[in-house]
Amino acid sequence: MEYSETAFAKINLALHVRRRRADGYHDIETLFAFVQDGDILTANFADALSLEIDGPFGPGLKADESNLVLKTALSLQAHFGVTQGAAIRLDKRLPIASGIGGGSADAAATARLLNQLWGLDATEQELADILAPLGADIPACIFSRPSFGSGTGTALAFLDDSNIAARHVLLVNPLQSVSTAAIFNAWSGVDGGEVDRGDIWDAAITGQNDLEPIAAAICPAISDILDRLSRAAPALARMSGSGATCFALFEDAAALETARATLDPHWWSIATMLR
Repeated sequence: MEYSETAFAKINLALHVRRRRADGYHDIETLFAFVQDGDILTANFADALSLEIDGPFGPGLKADESNLVLKTALSLQAHFGVTQGAAIRLDKRLPIASGIGGGSADAAATARLLNQLWGLDATEQELADILAPLGADIPACIFSRPSFGSGTGTALAFLDDSNIAARHVLLVNPLQSVSTAAIFNAWSGVDGGEVDRGDIWDAAITGQNDLEPIAAAICPAISDILDRLSRAAPALARMSGSGATCFALFEDAAALETARATLDPHWWSIATMLR
């Protein structure tokens, strides 16, 4: 029997960097939201663990134990004492290292997938706790629901999504990668302040992404994308995570397609909706 899970793409509606920690990481405050599309993972029973990668962005990844999909599988095997293997396939549909979850979303989907395949009966919170050491975005991606993230992003408080539900989303990436480590290393050290803890939409509108100007200085195409998106008067346009993917939220599909028609044809884009 084959099981399947979607690695829902993540967007940061706001991302404020608060401080640099002694361990080299950063304390942040962020608003996580997720869209309906993403990479697709499937798995079947097997004697050993294996990973096959295909899809438009598959050639950029290694199918070895450096991949978060296999790291996740190995972590779950060790934690639960699983001796059964799994033949896992990753259909990589989203750009790599693009600020929309990527490997973290794949890891989270793998955890949900193997939880079913191996009959682990683990809660989402248990999976998040087990896998948090593998990546700060993984816990949010496990739940894939609107949430307020603090600390390194692993401390989550779930939010009422009624004010953002059913919004159309345009994701755009210039197919230029930016280094998350380089972006955070270039952060000025100035506290970005608190993200509002009230209504998620008000918090998104009044917030910002503190990493956006840093990433745009390294990858000027980000500014070009945001300029073109803003001309279509979206409800919100911003860079996600450490970039280079940008998003725009629209009230209807027609407005989204008007914005999409202005994009450079060499850029990657996808029309989707918030979950």
